Amino acid sequence: MRYILFFFVITSVRVMAQSSNDYEISFENAVHHEANVTATFRNLEDEVLEVRMSRSSPGRYALHEFAKNVYNVKAVDSKGKVLTITRPNPYQWDVSGHDGSVTFTYTIFGDHGDGTYMQVDETHAHLNIPATFVFARGLDHRPVRVNFKLREDLKWKVATQLKPLGGTPKDGSQYFAPNLQYFMDSPTEISNFTLYEFDEESNGKHYTIRVALHHNGSKESGDQYFEGVKKIVKQEKAVIGELPDYDYGTYTFLACYMPQSSGDGMEHRNSTYVVGSSPLKGDGIPDALGTVSHEFFHCWNVERIRPASLEPFNFEGANMSGELWFAEGFTNYYTSLILCRAGLMTGPEYAQGLSGALNFVKNSPGRNFFNAIEMSYQAPFSDAARSIDPTNMSNTFISYYTYGQVIGLALDLTLRNEKGNLSLDGFMKTMWVKHGKPEMPYTVRDIKVALSEYAGAVLADEFFGKYVFGKSFPDYEKLLAPMGIAFVKAAPGKSYLGVHLEKADSVVKISGYARMGSPAYKSGLENNDVLVSINGKKVTDNESVQAVVSLLTPGSKVKVVYKRGNDERTAEVVLEEDPAMVTKLIEENGAKLDGDKSKRRGLWLDPK
Repeated sequence: MRYILFFFVITSVRVMAQSSNDYEISFENAVHHEANVTATFRNLEDEVLEVRMSRSSPGRYALHEFAKNVYNVKAVDSKGKVLTITRPNPYQWDVSGHDGSVTFTYTIFGDHGDGTYMQVDETHAHLNIPATFVFARGLDHRPVRVNFKLREDLKWKVATQLKPLGGTPKDGSQYFAPNLQYFMDSPTEISNFTLYEFDEESNGKHYTIRVALHHNGSKESGDQYFEGVKKIVKQEKAVIGELPDYDYGTYTFLACYMPQSSGDGMEHRNSTYVVGSSPLKGDGIPDALGTVSHEFFHCWNVERIRPASLEPFNFEGANMSGELWFAEGFTNYYTSLILCRAGLMTGPEYAQGLSGALNFVKNSPGRNFFNAIEMSYQAPFSDAARSIDPTNMSNTFISYYTYGQVIGLALDLTLRNEKGNLSLDGFMKTMWVKHGKPEMPYTVRDIKVALSEYAGAVLADEFFGKYVFGKSFPDYEKLLAPMGIAFVKAAPGKSYLGVHLEKADSVVKISGYARMGSPAYKSGLENNDVLVSINGKKVTDNESVQAVVSLLTPGSKVKVVYKRGNDERTAEVVLEEDPAMVTKLIEENGAKLDGDKSKRRGLWLDPK
């Protein structure tokens, strides 16, 4: 996020107290997932104080009703007089009759440790700030002080991007934010974590990169994870050419891998939550480092190369942006590419991994409904948003993460193939210089203008016309060939039915709405239909369906008997060729990787 940072000379505690909004949080009942919060607002106008709980959180685009976990609310003035509280809506408490000062107290419950919510127990206080602290309308500009009252018996300490103001474990630990936007964007991990640090130089300045690691694993696994983080930081820095000027000279990974946590990652200006429930061992370490790769790239792309539609962030409603295909999607493209460049993933693994996103976008009917910008507009309905009514988004929606990743790959390969000395790395540097470093928020049109300046108007017009404003799918067979990577059918000549099946209660049923255009969709099969037989053979499991379908060629007709409710029906399904594609290095099939292809691939995938 973009903030104006105010630097204060604190001449006395009284001066700060008069000009700041003060918070204190304690965890006496952590065993039952509760925290007690005190918020003090002073120097108020003679009017009703509107105290609110956020409905959204930085990095998330949907509504999240954090007020539901707030209770035991009270308010008093500077003399201890109990004040009247009314509720104009579910997210707000109006406090009247004060004397210019309000101390607002409440209890909050939290037991979901991810990048959006909060979790309190006897292992940690995992605090996403909007899910934890109220704010007062109209006081956004004021600096914030927060005092975390630590549990000495649990050996807790604090990790956060907030500026420390000193304090001892006995007195609590006090931190500072220049305004509400920065405060809300500053997640905090309080636990008996292990702190790793290393220094990274950029433009003559030294920055401290910190990893506050909270996990139950061994020292060896923690050390291995930390070495992976260092490699990722160095390779991502090489893409842009420099680190951001971190506001207080530090960047902090809040790394929490505990059984009760929920897998997630969430970017913030000078920190990130990277969270998982799997232990840091075996395959768990590479998986965790994938989240690290994604979230750290955000300290450039989205935090400083920032969409104008997210500036400033709105804590009272959903945040919609048409630029998420670039902000999230291009970041998603770099996630695995950086792992490959950092030596944490092999070239063949990277090449094979491309097929997942390419298949998803190529074969999704969603491209018939929305382009990349319009897919981005769907974020408030998809980004951890919850609803109980069914939707048809499996047919109409492609994640802007995946859609943007595919577009990012196409742009990188187009630049490398057509322009020779250009690449997506170079274009991201251009966006950094134009929009990130000066923190000038951008629009979709600004991205196109920057691409025109970097690679020429002809390429920019054609690329945006086809893949951003339009709904075309890039020719990946042509784009990948110069890199010595084949993009071919996964099962040429093999038939498919076009539905997901699951066995439940001794029956096999269709799981999920039929994909538009698939053989099953055309024949009228639908979600929750129970398959009885196919071409007269009883359906007993998924394999029994595949055994029949695999022996038939595309164009063959099969008779499917199924139940919908209590009705038994029959459908004639015309099988089609399986549309799934795979990516693989051409040498895996015995083809020769010539010098030109080897050089191009090296410039793309090798360490920088």
